[in-house]
Amino acid sequence: MDQVSKAAFFDFDGTLVSSNVVTRYAFFAKNHPNRAKAWWRYGKLLATVPLWIGLDMYSRRLFNVVFYREYRSLSQEWLFELGEELFASDILPKVFPAAGALVEAEREAGYRLVLVSGGLDFAIAPAVRYFGFDHVICNRLEYEGGIATGDVAPPLLAEEEKPRAIERFCREYNVDSVCSKAYSDSLSDLPMLACVGQPAAVNPDRGLRRAAVERGWPILDLQSAPTPRRTDHGNPS
Repeated sequence: MDQVSKAAFFDFDGTLVSSNVVTRYAFFAKNHPNRAKAWWRYGKLLATVPLWIGLDMYSRRLFNVVFYREYRSLSQEWLFELGEELFASDILPKVFPAAGALVEAEREAGYRLVLVSGGLDFAIAPAVRYFGFDHVICNRLEYEGGIATGDVAPPLLAEEEKPRAIERFCREYNVDSVCSKAYSDSLSDLPMLACVGQPAAVNPDRGLRRAAVERGWPILDLQSAPTPRRTDHGNPS
């Protein structure tokens, strides 16, 4: 029988970096090769920010379904090409100071590194290489003739689908979830954190901080510390 391994599952936005799916789409919108369409896409995004904030608060899953329709009619080749520039100009400057140290510490401790993100593959691929993740589980657009339809290839990764994806990964790679870790900043990822034996809240929002305190989970601050700073509340699971 193959040896059982352990993994460290990381959320991306708010956990390792301060960017998010809206700021990344804004980059693509502003850099559309047709300047008129660039202004139209970017102006539309600015005008609908309150809608996106409200929708995200209501349902992260529904937000992803609706928001990713903004990519409709964009070229797959162009999206992947611009993804490199997006990383250099918009994502890399927003990496939290202690994020790299935490990822590297888990690598040295023998954990298989897995990025679990509701972001889109072309937008986070350079970040996967930068951090040196072994695997990535994320959302992918569907295309027809190389043009984005605006639909996400199922299953859409959000909320309850994240733990299901982690469970599938653990079965496929013979990973012991009880010995594995998970990191996220958002209450919407509570199911993801709860499906492993060693969860931790990272730069948590108010809801996740409260849940972490109630469950005795570690709380990490990666935003300003040169190395991860952990605050324990009771004994971690």
